[in-house]
Amino acid sequence: MIGLVVVNYNDYKNTVSFINSINDYKLIKHIVIVDNCSTDNSYSMLRKICNNKISLIKNESNKGYGSGINLGSKFLVDKGVKTIIVSNTDIIVNSESDLKKLCGYIRNNVVLVGPNVLENGGVNRGWKIPSVWDDCLLNIPLIHRILRKKLLFYKDDLYLKSTTSVEVVSGCFFIISADALEEVGCFDEKIFLYYEENVIAYKFKEKGYKALIVNDVNVIHNHSVTIDNSMNRIKKYKALKKSQKYFHKNYTKSGAFGMSLLYITDKIMLFLLYIVVGMHKIIGK
Repeated sequence: MIGLVVVNYNDYKNTVSFINSINDYKLIKHIVIVDNCSTDNSYSMLRKICNNKISLIKNESNKGYGSGINLGSKFLVDKGVKTIIVSNTDIIVNSESDLKKLCGYIRNNVVLVGPNVLENGGVNRGWKIPSVWDDCLLNIPLIHRILRKKLLFYKDDLYLKSTTSVEVVSGCFFIISADALEEVGCFDEKIFLYYEENVIAYKFKEKGYKALIVNDVNVIHNHSVTIDNSMNRIKKYKALKKSQKYFHKNYTKSGAFGMSLLYITDKIMLFLLYIVVGMHKIIGK
């Protein structure tokens, strides 16, 4: 049985639009919307679209994207769902047949599947789990620009086949095995935002499981619509780096030197970001 989880935070219009676009797909037996303790009228508005197929759960506090996924996934598992589609609110799926193709790859030791994600004028096709040294280098703006593609992403010719094995798939839209998710302890709820994908990928890799990108399936992501509604640039950066440090401390088990270097490069980048934001404000005035 296949179910779908979508996590909403102060974004009911996009959520309703997305649900309406996939509601008629017979492949999806149940849809659960997790409202992550929205501060607007999302919950009351989303209740209006609930029916036998669509359920709404209100998270009592906003503990982040991973917490919302966990809550929705447990709800679906209790209904007998074995394959879970997880989606942001700002996703456009082309067809039910695309979903069927993606879900069909969840079998044996393949427990995580993603499409090509069209966003920001480019294509997101998964990436490698970064080491602490990768992230230290990528915290430096010039090096980030030069080495990001080489350090994190796979060569384009690897995507010429029907599927490509990757370590990490984008968290905005993916298919996941319910059994494997439960086996690794679900998403880490100590991470509020960002790096959820790296953590779950690391957990699966440790168990010997695989992740795939299906190269002839695309979804469109109106990137950061939801996040930008509630977080400014500096807050997003701080959330990203907090999750980054947590990941390396608790999962890659990076030593004291690596963590110290990560902390230093983070502070340098934050200082530069304050300067850039300040200049933009001055120019804007």
